[in-house]
Amino acid sequence: MSSPFPPRPVYREPHPVSALPVVSGLAATTVWFALFGGLGRDLVSYTWWTIVAAVSAWLVALLLAVLGDRGVAVGVAVASGVGLSIAMGFVAARWIGTYDFPLW
Repeated sequence: MSSPFPPRPVYREPHPVSALPVVSGLAATTVWFALFGGLGRDLVSYTWWTIVAAVSAWLVALLLAVLGDRGVAVGVAVASGVGLSIAMGFVAARWIGTYDFPLW
């Protein structure tokens, strides 16, 4: 017996994101942050280099989301957020311990 209602529409993503591009974006951004973090000699320079790496990674993620592979863009964005959070955690720990904000 058929339903008196029309069939429900099925919405599908025209460009689905798979796991492999996300993992490759995570891996590439991890290497990117390791290279930039290795330039720092102390907490202040490490943090500023990490901020530079995060901003440049976000720009690349934005470009990839618009023109490239959105899965890689997701991986880059997630890894850059985690990397920046780690650096800011170190800054917060120093700030709490010394009552002196280390980035100024």
